[in-house]
Amino acid sequence: MAGEDLTSLTFAQLERWAATEGLPAFRGRQLFRWLHGRVERDFARMTDLSRELRDRLAGKYRLHLPEIVEQRRAADGTRKLRFRLADGLEVEGVYMPEQRRRTLCVSTQVGCAMGCAFCATGSMGLVRHLAAGEIAGQVEAVRRLLAAEGLERPVSNVVFMGMGEPLHNLEATLAAVEILLHPLGGGMSRRHLTVSTAGLVPAMKKFVERVPAKLAVSLNAADDEVRSRLMPINRRYPLERLLAACRELNLKHTDRITFEYVLLGGINDGDDDARRLVKLLSGLSCKVNLIPYNPLPDSSFRRPRQQRLQRFQQILLDKNLSVFVRRSRGAELAAACGQLVTTAGGGAGRRQS
Repeated sequence: MAGEDLTSLTFAQLERWAATEGLPAFRGRQLFRWLHGRVERDFARMTDLSRELRDRLAGKYRLHLPEIVEQRRAADGTRKLRFRLADGLEVEGVYMPEQRRRTLCVSTQVGCAMGCAFCATGSMGLVRHLAAGEIAGQVEAVRRLLAAEGLERPVSNVVFMGMGEPLHNLEATLAAVEILLHPLGGGMSRRHLTVSTAGLVPAMKKFVERVPAKLAVSLNAADDEVRSRLMPINRRYPLERLLAACRELNLKHTDRITFEYVLLGGINDGDDDARRLVKLLSGLSCKVNLIPYNPLPDSSFRRPRQQRLQRFQQILLDKNLSVFVRRSRGAELAAACGQLVTTAGGGAGRRQS
């Protein structure tokens, strides 16, 4: 059986890999373009490599692409996708087409260790990290699928907001971002790629120093008592430390942090919560995405009333914060924010039977 999966190597890593194979660096560049620009996983079809080299590589290396084993569609065009990995474990993603952009939400882990109280993925615990090729491969698999349907530029935006905490799987997340941004790979604009974190403070600085993608921080409360109940990570990195880290990030002058705030009826959606949030974000270059809670089975949380949502938003707007309400996409498919989960038996990611 072939060994290492080359799809997780970045452009620079594949150039170095070529040297270890006794090949010129341009062979690594060619392979990168085949893997991530043309989404090819069969050495035999890489026609600018010699037949002898193709045969040698095919006997020595693996090239895996996550397999789309299920897709469910909502009336608004949203698709909930289930990807099967090489070991049979599965993750979910969401494709959201709009008039001006087509956004894909991808996963970075099977399950998640953060344990956020309102998130279905957290109920799984962490099964394993995804490799960089498995993360970028979700985008590539969807590109291939939609191109076959005749869609040009089928994915314009990518958000790392699916299953898992991206910065808990930092090295693979960084490599996947590099692959997607490289002009011979995904060719994406840095402004169209966003990585979300629950607030892993040490990894946030490393992230912004090493890749030029956008950062979103999942806040969800403006005081430590409530946030610690909702997000256990707050006990390790409380709000004072988290916001101090956000203020110290070396962002480009055109960049700003996105703060995500899931509104839970009667929990964090009051006027006082909004005023505390204004004070917390004072002086920061940021925008706020308000996300009305998407209900989960057997959950005690509830969606905020529309009037309460509007009132909360208005308090922030009155203080000149940039505020948007994220429209729920795919809620009828359990594909909206916080609803992604693959479970079987004891809560691990599903394996192929």
